[in-house]
Amino acid sequence: MSQIHNVVKDMSSLLSMEAMSFVTEDRKTSQESTFPNTYTFDLFGGVDLLVEILMRPTLTTQKEAPKMSDDLVKDCLSVLYNCCICTDGITKSLASRDDFIMFLFTLTSNKKTFLQTATLIEDILGVRKDMIQLEDIPNLGNLVQSFNQQQLANFCRILSVTISEPDVGADDKHTLLARNVQQRANANPSRAEVNQVALLNIPGFIERLCKLATRKVSEATGTATFLQDLEDWHAWLDNALVLDALMQMATEEAEQSSTESSDESSLTASPLGHRLPQSMKIVHEIMYKVEVLYVLCVMLMGRQRNQVHRMLAEFKLIPGLNNLFDKLIWRKHTSNHVLHAQNQNCDCSPEISFKIQFLRLLQSFSDHHENKYLLLNSQELNELSAISLKANIPEVEALVNTDRNLVCDGKKGLLTRLISVMKKEPADSTFRFWQARAVESFLRGATSYADQVFLLKRGLLEHILFCIIDSGCKSRDVLQSYFDLLGELMKFNLDAFKRFNKYVNTEEKFQMFLNQINSSLVDSNMLVRCIVLSLDRFESQTDDMRVVEVLSECLLLSYMARVENRLLFLFRLVNIINVQTLTQENVSCLNTSLVILMLARRRAKLPFYLGAFREKEYADKYPGFLLNNFHHLLRFWQHHYLNKDKDSTCLENSSCIPFTYWKETVSVLLARDCSSPCAIASYIDEAYLDLDRDFLEV
Repeated sequence: MSQIHNVVKDMSSLLSMEAMSFVTEDRKTSQESTFPNTYTFDLFGGVDLLVEILMRPTLTTQKEAPKMSDDLVKDCLSVLYNCCICTDGITKSLASRDDFIMFLFTLTSNKKTFLQTATLIEDILGVRKDMIQLEDIPNLGNLVQSFNQQQLANFCRILSVTISEPDVGADDKHTLLARNVQQRANANPSRAEVNQVALLNIPGFIERLCKLATRKVSEATGTATFLQDLEDWHAWLDNALVLDALMQMATEEAEQSSTESSDESSLTASPLGHRLPQSMKIVHEIMYKVEVLYVLCVMLMGRQRNQVHRMLAEFKLIPGLNNLFDKLIWRKHTSNHVLHAQNQNCDCSPEISFKIQFLRLLQSFSDHHENKYLLLNSQELNELSAISLKANIPEVEALVNTDRNLVCDGKKGLLTRLISVMKKEPADSTFRFWQARAVESFLRGATSYADQVFLLKRGLLEHILFCIIDSGCKSRDVLQSYFDLLGELMKFNLDAFKRFNKYVNTEEKFQMFLNQINSSLVDSNMLVRCIVLSLDRFESQTDDMRVVEVLSECLLLSYMARVENRLLFLFRLVNIINVQTLTQENVSCLNTSLVILMLARRRAKLPFYLGAFREKEYADKYPGFLLNNFHHLLRFWQHHYLNKDKDSTCLENSSCIPFTYWKETVSVLLARDCSSPCAIASYIDEAYLDLDRDFLEV
């Protein structure tokens, strides 16, 4: 064994030099020939031999199997990792060996070799075609419980690969048609879902993740042990990347202290070296938290959502994150994030990944769930009760049921803090998208007047309108998230329409607003739906003078009240989608067009609208093209929504129209009775009828 170790050590330096050059050259696509040592080592069976040496103790039948030293194991793992970095083929061949992967998991129980092992596992699982099953890992529960907090955080990097659904890839796979076919083919829980359950069953797992996510930097490791760990840690991160981030932070801190007044600066200005460990600690802690928040976020979106929710509430994840908000999460506006606008998942800086992961977690946490009120503190909950009382409406049940011991503490709750930083965010910042999504998810579900007023009082509506009309924002993603948020904020809310009218107080501003809506209806259709629904409700309340006043003054409501404008929206909504191109992103266009027609049906105007479709087709010299397409879309709608549960409750909650009425309206429109004035088929001349195409065969 010691002879073997000497040989491995000799080779290790030759191979690690190649790996280092690869990492520092930005992992450019490079030919194997540029790494002759790695190539030769693998060619002559070196990689297989190392695997055999590592696994030998588990294979031998001898009573006195030679004991392998931790250093030998470390060096073998290090050589394998360096080979994987330089040559994809090596990683792939290791990934195909289930026995070796399971063996590596058993090595993680040794503290001294943990980091090297975890890094190699992460690399191998990253290229593996099929997902491993966590249940196959020997003694998974005991293994995870034996990890200290630092090891658990690193282990989350591995877990993230095993609990996320694989990315489907090409766009056509994302169409609802393809997904429905796929879901019917795989009715059983996926491997990722089975793995999530395996983790949930480990006692204390979620509680420890909550502790990791919410611990303060000062509670993490002390400087001495920290610098020791750093050597190991540095080896398995993208080296250049980390050091750049650390140096930049250290320099920023040094500059900051030198700009303070001279009295203070004499106290704070210490050499760069003293300050670096604190900056390193912060980045170190942020990197851990990114992985932990990612795992929690995936678990929140899985089938066990309610169980995970109960645990996150019980272990006070939200109040813990609230306490970290100013000091760590949003301790400063990240100055360089504008550069990453093109690629949302850019991992250029740990701070950016951390902020995005935090916002995604908030979005998953409050989306259609009564625990969303944990994002507020006690005073803010009282404010919501007071709003309901003043408006003489009952409090929302979820608010009444919220356990006050689990809500945020401090002067502000997490939602209020989020709105404060959102309003300060630069116009072209990529964070705007995630911030708006997180706030919108708080409003989603059955419309709550008190929730809307709570946010209106904090100036959110004016901020959104500024961004849409005046800020020159060009990002489609950001605009879409702002339109969706505006729709949730204004729906059925008279005060919101008043505020809108106060801000959009000139014809010029109103035209700019309309241009933004019209520039991409896929992005803005949820807002169009909200305006149509609100208008319909207000028109049924004209005995209230406040309503009459708003209806007569509000430019937006007057515009939508004109039937020709509603028809224009309807034609465009039906024209921009077809069954083959429907995705989760644009299916809302179909539902918005249905909302317009359901409201028309309530007022016995459906024949008028269908007649207008026919006139439009003949005016465009293309008979049947809109109505045949709409007929196909509605058949798909039946196929899609009548099989599912969640989507139908969402449609009912967001529109306040019972789902039975949705189903009836679709059936009426699809009726084959050509004498029915409410059936699409009655409005297409026989020569142009094309209703029976089988779109379900992909």
